[in-house]
Amino acid sequence: MIALPDVRSAATVIAPHVVRTPLLPFGSGWIKPENLQPVGAFKLRGALNALARLENRANGVVAYSSGNHAQAVAFAARLHGVPAAIVMPDNTPAVKVEATKALGAEVFIVGITERVERARALVAERGAALIPPFDHPDVIAGQGTIGLEVLDDLPDVEAVVVPMSGGGLISGVGTAIKSLRPDVRVIGAEPELAADIAESLKTGELVRWDPLKRAQTVADALRDEPSALTWAHISAYVDDVITVSEAEILAAVADLARRARLVAEPSGAVAVAAMRKIGGRGVAIVSGGNVDPGLLASLLAT
Repeated sequence: MIALPDVRSAATVIAPHVVRTPLLPFGSGWIKPENLQPVGAFKLRGALNALARLENRANGVVAYSSGNHAQAVAFAARLHGVPAAIVMPDNTPAVKVEATKALGAEVFIVGITERVERARALVAERGAALIPPFDHPDVIAGQGTIGLEVLDDLPDVEAVVVPMSGGGLISGVGTAIKSLRPDVRVIGAEPELAADIAESLKTGELVRWDPLKRAQTVADALRDEPSALTWAHISAYVDDVITVSEAEILAAVADLARRARLVAEPSGAVAVAAMRKIGGRGVAIVSGGNVDPGLLASLLAT
């Protein structure tokens, strides 16, 4: 497991290249708009930290992703002048595929259960380095820098609500928050259709859901499952989990656009939907804004 010094070190590494996103008042609490990052999602923090620490990146990097990590690795690779090969599932929104290509990455589209195997094959073929989306301590430490910023900007915060899937974001944020303020509640937010972590915490052990079952949620960036590494962090640091319906997720997307003038993808709005159920001086992390334009238009037209 990572520790606070790892997160502080990551903050120094990534500071020149990320936006230090503000806290914005929203409802009775606040939102932290990570959709304002250069790639439209928090994933840039972890990708930058992990790539910067690679001892051998001459043969490039490989990643597998449903979209936001793909863009983050492509951005970081371009920054460091190394090639990037990204494996993406065939249910990835086109807007994320095209954005990854626009950053100069080579993209491979595969079935939703094949991306890890294809990525590992590319690593073996090319002698490249793998940067996984969440199952890596440097990635987790990079995401944890969000927690440091929340505590700096709102010392009396009562709760931080974090979207969960593979668990890299909440692992890093939980490490930072609980190391500095054990009294602050770290609350995970999940779609009801991909609530494997909520079930795992209830049973006390990691429960595996069928990938095709998790793929039903509109929150396409929250269709992964935690690894042993992220599960260890989640078990230690997460106080509670709130699940939200598809209707609640989409309503939060529209609400953020109308009331906060922020573009959020469904995955990015899950924590906002969850925070409505707890009230108080909470901060919800808006994790990404790479939404399909047609979906956003349809939500705002109703």
